[in-house]
Amino acid sequence: MIQVAEASPTIEYFYPSEYGTDIEYNASSATEKPHQLKLQVRKYIRESTKKLKVTYLVTGPYSDLYFGKSSEPQVGSFDVKERKATLLGTGDGKVSFTTEKDVGRLLVSALKTATIEQERILRVNSFTVTPKEILAEFEKQTGAQWNAAYTSIDELQKAEGKAWQNNSPLKTAYTLRRIWTQGGTLYEQSDNGKLGFDSPESLEEQVKKAIDGQS
Repeated sequence: MIQVAEASPTIEYFYPSEYGTDIEYNASSATEKPHQLKLQVRKYIRESTKKLKVTYLVTGPYSDLYFGKSSEPQVGSFDVKERKATLLGTGDGKVSFTTEKDVGRLLVSALKTATIEQERILRVNSFTVTPKEILAEFEKQTGAQWNAAYTSIDELQKAEGKAWQNNSPLKTAYTLRRIWTQGGTLYEQSDNGKLGFDSPESLEEQVKKAIDGQS
């Protein structure tokens, strides 16, 4: 697709489908297993294109998925029916989320925002909260106190290693959630303002969707 786009006289802009965790957040990002194919795409674009103007939309995790119930709670879970949650780390670490709806809206905003940059990296989000703040909102909206368990970083890393060793369907989830819990979604400021995007979905709306979905 990139080859065709580069060769086409009518295609000027290209948006790789790599929404999610920042694959170039820091030095350790280069060795994370879920990043490898996306890193290859960036490398190819940088080495093999001259005409295309490429935009990478870095969104962080989808709150729609994070706020759900997991079949393996130690990877993080919010179970509305049982009023149980498993929080990652200490529960006090902030994570920057983007809702699935806002990913689409942010992409449209990026398409409408002119750029002359050959490479544009936009770090965007809907809201930034801690697992404890998410749980507090679940408790507020359900009108009940939940039972909370915790998966420490050490426990998460051990479970991650076993998941990859056993080729678990959730192996990538373990790695990504460990990265998020370690602060790999946080920036001094987002690029929402560059796109004129000032009406993201809220924590309250996402929790309500999660409750409705599980009910």
